[in-house]
Amino acid sequence: MSKRLYIDLEICNKCPECVVKCSYLYHPGNNGITRLREEGAFNAICRLCDNAPCVTSCPNDALKRDEKRFITRSGFKCTGCHSCVAACPFGTIFTETIPFTNSQCDLCIKILKEGGEPACVPTCPYGALKFGEFAESAEEFKVFVGERMLVRALPWKKPLPVKKK
Repeated sequence: MSKRLYIDLEICNKCPECVVKCSYLYHPGNNGITRLREEGAFNAICRLCDNAPCVTSCPNDALKRDEKRFITRSGFKCTGCHSCVAACPFGTIFTETIPFTNSQCDLCIKILKEGGEPACVPTCPYGALKFGEFAESAEEFKVFVGERMLVRALPWKKPLPVKKK
């Protein structure tokens, strides 16, 4: 089993502000965890609607479905208007993960080749990020996103109706 980045979106989404450090080489000030949270949410939380109102609501065609029906966002086309956030009937697209600025993450490939761990892991004060050997687990709501990332996200549950007295 190979080492992977593990993101617990349940912890990550409750953080007051993301303070992790990112070593993405091509632009300083990048917060690559934002991009990973977006990918994790689109892969683990998205309800994969048949008509995908988030995709059809985007005035710039920034959202597309891939061959596995997962939603992907083009950072070049997205203007951060949040039409997709408003259109999602399940509330699974979060405004803080659809910023106007585009962040990138290379999962610290260079650092990993040298035997280190991604820069974001030791700088997360809430324990939402880990690096190691992890397995998928339906019981623990952990799913692979790509080959090098594992995401934990609780499934969406329809709220029970409120009974009127």
